[in-house]
Amino acid sequence: MDASAGETSADVVLEALRARARSGATRSADWRRDQLAALERMMIECEAEFGEALAADLGKPALEAWASETAYVAGEARYARRRLRGWMRPRPVPTPAVAQPGASRLVPEPLGVVLVIGAWNYPVQTVLAPAVSALAAGNAVLLKPSELAPASSAALARLVPRYLDPDGVRVVEGGAAETEALLRARFDHIVYTGSGRVGRIVMRAAAEHLTPVTLELGGRSPCVVMPDADVEVAARRIAWGKFMNAGQTCVAPDHVLVDAATRERLVPALAGAIRAFYGDRPLASPDLSRIVNRAHFDRLCRALEGLAPVHGGGRDAATLRIEPTIVVDPPAGHALVCDEIFGPILPVLTVDGLDDAIARIEGGDTPLAAYLFTRDRAAGRRFVDEVRAGMMCLNDTLMFTTVPELPHGGRGASGMGGFKGRAGFERLSHLKPVLRRGWWPDLALRYPPYTDAKFRWLRRLR
Repeated sequence: MDASAGETSADVVLEALRARARSGATRSADWRRDQLAALERMMIECEAEFGEALAADLGKPALEAWASETAYVAGEARYARRRLRGWMRPRPVPTPAVAQPGASRLVPEPLGVVLVIGAWNYPVQTVLAPAVSALAAGNAVLLKPSELAPASSAALARLVPRYLDPDGVRVVEGGAAETEALLRARFDHIVYTGSGRVGRIVMRAAAEHLTPVTLELGGRSPCVVMPDADVEVAARRIAWGKFMNAGQTCVAPDHVLVDAATRERLVPALAGAIRAFYGDRPLASPDLSRIVNRAHFDRLCRALEGLAPVHGGGRDAATLRIEPTIVVDPPAGHALVCDEIFGPILPVLTVDGLDDAIARIEGGDTPLAAYLFTRDRAAGRRFVDEVRAGMMCLNDTLMFTTVPELPHGGRGASGMGGFKGRAGFERLSHLKPVLRRGWWPDLALRYPPYTDAKFRWLRRLR
């Protein structure tokens, strides 16, 4: 596609959305509730259609497609719709004596037009979950699905105009050229989910217009298992979180940190959980998703070269499937130790204890998520206090995503900002400070001429 043509198309779509936002239609509570209700209805009525698209793109089992994509978005939309009135209400804040008589409040108002750029690993959720926050905040929204999940992108382009206000919500399909054209346009906020490399491109483009961004960038999410943990339960929860969607989950436990004695109990338990989930022939299991494309499949195969997995390791290039695989202590400097894996390979790394585990985590980039399995509440408090991470879960994996009021977002190299629930509404609103003053009394203390007596009184009022 010609770059200038892409830019012209982006400008035309953006101007239409901006006109809708300027008209005031998106500000009303009725419009916001209608869009959220329609989004929820689309997820329910089109569950099968989205499921077929997700199966075509990623081989997602129907249950995973429902739980992590369609039902997830429907639940977020329902939650926001039911709480919208309270979120929209101006919030009184204390007014100091120096500003009396007066009343202060924060008034949430829409930003304007929000661009949402989704990711291929959850191609429906990463587009529509941020859209819930944007619509609840009263914004017009431009949705850009990932071209690496073409069936899901086509489904969104086909279905969104049937359910949502076509003047206030648009879908633009395409690849890098279309995304670059969108990024050259001026939006009021950009939400991007994906890699850190592209996240930097988004930030640079946004800086040209001083556009604020919300970035969810993933990262090497560590999982620490303490000796006092229930190893069987921990193994099931780690294996579930790691191998869902064939490990292509931004908050999947990337690697496990465990002491040597606990490792000897944990590794067999992990292998047992994998067999229980996917059987003795996991490549034939209908419950194992596939790798998104050949390039990522080849990348993961290269990461296994020269290693001797303690479990799994099989792969099928024809179906782009890789068995859930466990590798114990790959060499220092290896890709499985240094890079985000984003696939069904779980390194188990031996550490000397919690001190060593925390030091390793803190010695790298800030992860999107961090996990700890322990019965020791003091150890849990220490982990929460000392480990920097975008999100955290104790004694489970991924389950914070089910709590609407826990924002989804990263920190540092794993992203910035967050959406979901009230935090998402506020992130995509401007909380406008408003002070209303009374007319009387109009104290002369602040007006010139400035005297020592006025100075003394003003100090007291502070």
